[in-house]
Amino acid sequence: MPDPRRPIGVGIVGLSATGGWAAGAHLPALSAVDGIELRALAASSEASAQAAGAAYGVPAYTSVEQLAGDENVDLVVVAVKVPQHRELVLPVLQAGVPVLSEWPLGVDLREAEEMERAAGTTRTFVGLQGRSSPTFRWLADLVSEGFVGEVLSATVVASSTEWGTPVSPNMVYTLDRKLGATMLTIAFGHAIDLVSMVVGELEEVVATTATRRRQVPVGRTGQVVPMTAEDQIAISGTVAGGAILSVHHRGGAASGAGFSLIIDGTEGRLEISAAEFPHIGPVTVRGTRGGGRPAKVTLPSGYDDYPGLAGTVIHTLVHAYAAIRDDLVHGTAVAPDFTHAVKRHRLLDAIVRSAATGQRKALHP
Repeated sequence: MPDPRRPIGVGIVGLSATGGWAAGAHLPALSAVDGIELRALAASSEASAQAAGAAYGVPAYTSVEQLAGDENVDLVVVAVKVPQHRELVLPVLQAGVPVLSEWPLGVDLREAEEMERAAGTTRTFVGLQGRSSPTFRWLADLVSEGFVGEVLSATVVASSTEWGTPVSPNMVYTLDRKLGATMLTIAFGHAIDLVSMVVGELEEVVATTATRRRQVPVGRTGQVVPMTAEDQIAISGTVAGGAILSVHHRGGAASGAGFSLIIDGTEGRLEISAAEFPHIGPVTVRGTRGGGRPAKVTLPSGYDDYPGLAGTVIHTLVHAYAAIRDDLVHGTAVAPDFTHAVKRHRLLDAIVRSAATGQRKALHP
């Protein structure tokens, strides 16, 4: 357990001098949270390591083993493409250093389970930062406290602009379902995690999926590449207590992206809407009890520790890093870990198997 008298030292794999998610989100999120700070980084080549080290003023390594061996690093963050997660996470766990891996944890359930087993007693965290969202933590409380009464049903309709519209060359890998960074795992995966947090986990699921756009343009090059990832995902099932959950997630949306969750109960109704990715963007909540049209409901105090960052892409990530800091210092277990990641991978795997066989799949704890 880190010394609570000094900030937790973070080493990031994938922090580049030329930008990217680690530079654009993880770094400013770390800077916004007291008690945790960047201490080192690792890059794939000597040149990129030197450039990043100079840009951010921290030691730079060319291997994750060296990064994990730095005595000033208390947490390794793996912020690279999904197919590389396993090869980077396992050496960190072998060194006994806590690790935060971006979501999806692995390219499939098997890889996720392998990393969970390898963790042993080492602390792990997964980048499902939406679970730290002030709005969704509040929504989970609203539902559990009976705002809508007994939940009868939850209905999700979501659209993504990606997975059908022109793709940049460095994102072509997201079109290959075997590489684990698809609409099912990323856009749907983050969204279903939030929905499950509010209305409960699916106990069984039946799914229909399709790849309606099998060719996708590469930017404005005039080239097209094949897509095997699903761009239409429809599921339904029951959650604990018997409520019906149905979800339809659509890719390559010509009319723009969006997210809608409607929760109907015996006493009321909640309508939650957001842009393409509700786990990182602003969320609007409308609700009603005992009849009447749903009206906008405002987040009460006590949930948002960083209100000045509301509406930014790092808002939930900042809350996630604060939870990780507290978990490491105080031994709590608030931030989602690899065990939670395996649970989510297990649902995605069940969806794939159900779609392939036409059979309803049970989800066991």
